[in-house]
Amino acid sequence: MDYLRNKIVILWEIHIVIMDLQTRKLNVIEYLIGIDDEKFFSEIETAVFKNTKAVTFRPFTKEELIIRAQQANNDYSSGKITTQEELEAESEKW
Repeated sequence: MDYLRNKIVILWEIHIVIMDLQTRKLNVIEYLIGIDDEKFFSEIETAVFKNTKAVTFRPFTKEELIIRAQQANNDYSSGKITTQEELEAESEKW
């Protein structure tokens, strides 16, 4: 019983931390939306992105999209799928 109680407490604490992080992110977004000073916003933007690795994405070509769709159809037809329930069960182990 103590094991279950401890697990529930840990899950609740994780939930609180996640909610807190989400709330903090939303607060930052609201703050950024209210900034009207282009120079100040540029300084914030530079500070945020200077510490992140630049990742460039390119759109898929039409041919790449067709190949991906065909592969997805083949996977589905051959039973290479994961159900929502399986994903949820797997994510509980993270």
